Amino acid sequence: MSTRPSLEIAVRASAVLGEGPTWDAAAGRLIWVDILSSRVHTYDPATGRRTTLATEQHVGAAKPRAGGGLVVNLRDGIGVYGADGGFDWLLREPVPGRRGNDAAVAPDGSLWAGTMRYDEAAGGGTLSRVGSDGSPTEFLPEVTVSNGIGWSPDGRLMYYIDTPTRRIDVFDVDPDMGAAAGADGPAVSGRRPFAEVEEGAGFPDGLCVDADGAVWVALWDGAAIRRYAPDGTLDRVVELPFPRPTACAFGGADLTDLYLTSARVGLGASAPPLAGSLLVIEGVGQGLAQPAFAG
Repeated sequence: MSTRPSLEIAVRASAVLGEGPTWDAAAGRLIWVDILSSRVHTYDPATGRRTTLATEQHVGAAKPRAGGGLVVNLRDGIGVYGADGGFDWLLREPVPGRRGNDAAVAPDGSLWAGTMRYDEAAGGGTLSRVGSDGSPTEFLPEVTVSNGIGWSPDGRLMYYIDTPTRRIDVFDVDPDMGAAAGADGPAVSGRRPFAEVEEGAGFPDGLCVDADGAVWVALWDGAAIRRYAPDGTLDRVVELPFPRPTACAFGGADLTDLYLTSARVGLGASAPPLAGSLLVIEGVGQGLAQPAFAG
């Protein structure tokens, strides 16, 4: 079950808190962020081209927009960059001591964005659905460290992580029920545990879902990526040479390469050489195409 596959360096970096890898299929590039350095990075594996965008605030996540540019989960809310690089606030709701964290785009093109307090106070974060027009619907009002979000291949399940719980939870998604009730978006309900990370194995952070419906999870302070089968059974552990992997995403032209972000924060002089870099494991599985934000 435990393996050490060939791990390649996609981008050698010293990210303080590398996070949120996302494959931008339209541009053929990988997007990722360094939250605490307020940077959005892109990497084109075909050409090796890299870009860096400095944001005005800490940036928890950056995702492609359907019309070009990016949507970003910032300290004070949700912002958008146009294809020309111009910036506008889509939703600005500053809360002292709180920042945006992980986010993901749902099959319907909405953005599900999480927040957390800088001091990680229990219940100080949220998970909200943000429509294409910027209208927010708070879904979970009292989470602690809102992290990984993803959907099953058929869009009928949504996975979610509030890191200190040590769980990956799963919800039922019913697009028809949401429309029938007049809701803006599908009905999401029935939260229940999908898998739990045992004490001493690290904390679940970012996640992605593959074409088989299995869930891949990065383990902060666990030096590993785990794959859980659709029934929640642990079926693979990928050991890593650094303690703080943060998130994972399938990318590349055929979506078979698994990209991993990592962090150096809190490690000091003991940080291993690859901590903070963007890594890739080629040919490890088959990923799913990710939608762009509709706004």
